[in-house]
Amino acid sequence: MQAVKVLAKGQITLPKKIRQHLHINVGDALIIEEEKDRIVIKKRKTIYDFAGTLPDLGMSIEEMIEKATEEAMRERAKSG
Repeated sequence: MQAVKVLAKGQITLPKKIRQHLHINVGDALIIEEEKDRIVIKKRKTIYDFAGTLPDLGMSIEEMIEKATEEAMRERAKSG
């Protein structure tokens, strides 16, 4: 167990040993969950974690992300 300090803006630093062990890198997204009296931090999966397991749609992951982003922007424009 390692102790961390909460800074003025609520920030904490994950110890290097933990980041290395869990392969947490700069830019990775994490999920924070509250469980009773505990905080659980998990590494969030991205589409890249599912590469090779998704059906072949004839597009690269980058193309899928671009298409999904465009669709989300269209939906936002409709509702906005």
